[in-house]
Amino acid sequence: MVIVMNRNELMDIIKSRRSVRTFDGKQVTKEDRDKLQNFCDSLTNPFHVPVEFQLLDPKEHGLKSPVLSGETLYLAAKVKNQPMCDVAFGYAFEAAVLFAESIGLGTAWLGATMNRDAFERAIELKADEIMPCVTPVGYKADRMSMREVMMRKGYQSDTRLSLAEIAFDEEYGKSFDAERDRELTDILEMVRWAPSAVNKQPWRIIVTGKNVHFYEKPVSIDAADLQRIDIGIAMYHFACGLEAYGKDYSVNVNDPKKALPGGVEYIASFIVA
Repeated sequence: MVIVMNRNELMDIIKSRRSVRTFDGKQVTKEDRDKLQNFCDSLTNPFHVPVEFQLLDPKEHGLKSPVLSGETLYLAAKVKNQPMCDVAFGYAFEAAVLFAESIGLGTAWLGATMNRDAFERAIELKADEIMPCVTPVGYKADRMSMREVMMRKGYQSDTRLSLAEIAFDEEYGKSFDAERDRELTDILEMVRWAPSAVNKQPWRIIVTGKNVHFYEKPVSIDAADLQRIDIGIAMYHFACGLEAYGKDYSVNVNDPKKALPGGVEYIASFIVA
C-alpha cells in the first residue's frame, strides 16, 4: 500500500519532510493517533513480509533519546528476521513516516540514538524478530534547537547526490538521460530526496527498458547496518511516484546480472507496465 495523491502533492511532502528533533511537548490528539495507527495497520509491502507497528508512550515505558526534546509519543515496528525483512521494514516504515507528515506530524528515523533495550521491551521483541528503527511522532516546535541545527548541518541534511550519480542507463556508471523520459525522471527525483542513515544515500538504480533495478552501494561503517533499510525507503518513494503517475508495476527479485563495481549488490526490481 502506498499514499495515493497527485504527483505535486507527493513531491511537496517528500521535500518538506525533515527529521524533527524538537517537539512542542503537546500530546498527539486521539484523532491523529487513530489515523496513524489505522494507516500502519493497513500497510503491506512487495516482499510479503509482515511489519508490526505500535505507538508507545515514552513515560509509560521509560523511552528516551538524547537527540530529542519535547516528544510525547513514539512509533516503533518489528519484523521477523528473514530474507528481505530489512528492505521490507524500510519500505513500510517510510510509508508511515510520509503519512505522518501528510497529517502534520513530525518524525525522525532513529536507529542508534535511543535506549534500545527499553524500546525492545516495550514492543515485546521476540528472539526471532528485529526492531531496526523507531521514530518520535508529534508536533514540531516553532524553532529548532541549536543541537538540531548543528546535527542537520553536520549531516548535510538538506543536500542530495545528483540524479546522474544515483541513476544509470542500461549499465552501471552510464548516467541516466533525464530528457529521455520526463515522467520517470520526476519519479527518480522522488527517490533522490529519500532520507537515509546519516544522509549517505546508498541506493543506485539501473534503468533497462521497462525494468528499474535497485542496488545497494556500500558507504561508511557507521551507516552500514541500516543500508538495506535505506534501500527499502528509496523503493517506497519510487512506488509512490509510480502510483502518482497512474503506472502499473510489479516487483521481483530476479537479478539481471549486470556488471557491477566491487561491493555493489543487487536488491530488487520494478517492472513498469
